[in-house]
Amino acid sequence: MKAEILARRGMLAAALAGLLACGAYAQDSTPQQQDVQSDRKDIRQDKRDLVNDRADRNADQRDINHDRRDLNADRVDRNQDQRDINHDRRDLNADRVDRNADQRDINRDRSQLARDDKKYGVNSTQSQAVRKDLAMDRKDRNADQRDINKDKRDLHRDRKDLHHDRQGRKG
Repeated sequence: MKAEILARRGMLAAALAGLLACGAYAQDSTPQQQDVQSDRKDIRQDKRDLVNDRADRNADQRDINHDRRDLNADRVDRNQDQRDINHDRRDLNADRVDRNADQRDINRDRSQLARDDKKYGVNSTQSQAVRKDLAMDRKDRNADQRDINKDKRDLHRDRKDLHHDRQGRKG
């Protein structure tokens, strides 16, 4: 009988040990399964993050390319403004030379008119021709002065535009 009780207790102990071992194994595998599941979840999230990062990178590259095109267009615009300024300055100087030459013609015609009036009389044909020439010279001088004023306005606008383009580039 003692052997039978001893065998029963041994079997009961073995069964209990087996149950405890299975319980321990089941508890050990549950955290492993949870780790595997959380790793899979992390991998899926990382893939989504990679897709979003790739989309952001592509959008940033598009923005960079667009900004580069804008910068080139601004550079072309600024260079054209500088060429306009240089052209307007040349025109302004040429118009001043013309105006000064016309003023010298006016001064010569005035002195010629005074000599002709004294020599031939106020209503002589020489005096009338000089007066007509004097009127044409004044007309030319006034036209040249209008050209100078227009070129000054153009030069001012071009400088303002260039300044605006340079300020836009810095900002």
